[in-house]
Amino acid sequence: MTGFVQLIEYRTSRPDEIAALMADYRGKREAEADAGPSPTRVMLCSDRDESGRYTSIVEFASYEEAMENSNRPDTSEFASTLMELCDGPPTFHNLDLLEVEEFQRKS
Repeated sequence: MTGFVQLIEYRTSRPDEIAALMADYRGKREAEADAGPSPTRVMLCSDRDESGRYTSIVEFASYEEAMENSNRPDTSEFASTLMELCDGPPTFHNLDLLEVEEFQRKS
């Protein structure tokens, strides 16, 4: 299996602004259609045990596509704005995707 996942852990007192930033970034990227690699899926998570702590899970088709995406000017602008909305520097975890298992529920 190929794939690449980036976890971005951060603290913020401005989660609504970050959600709006992510929605704007996605909307612009989708409007460009074939303008280069983009994430295949993004999940924005709030920590239930620690208020103000969040994790974004960003999935890419490959490490190479993730790096190409990282080098785009719009991604750099997004990251810069994200940093301004965080209460301190985020922590990045770069992960090679080894396996995905989907569980099916019986009706």
